[in-house]
Amino acid sequence: MSGVLYLLPNTLGNPDLSRCIPTAIPELVRAVKIYIVENMRNARRYLKSLDRSIDIDELTFYELNEHTAEEEIPGFLEDVLRGSDAAILSESGLPGVADPGALLVAVAHEKGIRVVPMTGPSSILLSLMASGLNGQEFTFHGYLPVKNPERIKKIRDLDQLVKRSKATQIFIEAPYRNDGLLSDIISACDNSTRLCIAADITMDTEYIRTKAIATWKKEEKPSLHKRPVIFLLG
Repeated sequence: MSGVLYLLPNTLGNPDLSRCIPTAIPELVRAVKIYIVENMRNARRYLKSLDRSIDIDELTFYELNEHTAEEEIPGFLEDVLRGSDAAILSESGLPGVADPGALLVAVAHEKGIRVVPMTGPSSILLSLMASGLNGQEFTFHGYLPVKNPERIKKIRDLDQLVKRSKATQIFIEAPYRNDGLLSDIISACDNSTRLCIAADITMDTEYIRTKAIATWKKEEKPSLHKRPVIFLLG
């Protein structure tokens, strides 16, 4: 009988684990010996913060990120097929959501391995919850085009989609390009469109505001440089 593949939550940057990590997670971590992670060093540090008694050297780690060859991924589950439990750990938030862990989960399903998602913080869902925008219908687009005119066109397309469908449109940007994206959103969208900026979610510097584009044009904008941000249009 094969083992279980757990999807292990991580923080969104707040070192205070009590803010967003369920108390059941340290107990699970003590039992699992195989981890598939995005970054080995960060994963080891996080696991140690969950339980300082963990012997990191007894654990087996595999790295799953943009540098991992697709043909390597099935090999990460060989011990699970033989009965050992394993866990996926992303850099922040939940594995499999805007995260390469989804590739391994797909393979696990193909091999008949039980997949168990554990409760934890999702920046996408937390921002949607706090936005006041439509939570019944929404789409996450990931990253928009980096350069213009492609990016402006995409923003205008999303703005029109909001008008037609009333569904919330959600997207992100590399932290060092946030301010430029905010300027493009404000210049490209209709004045009546509502924009939510959700930055540093769960951290002491958390900033979540929803306003019409017309209001954002008149008011001082927050500095978003190098901050994790979710943008929502509705």
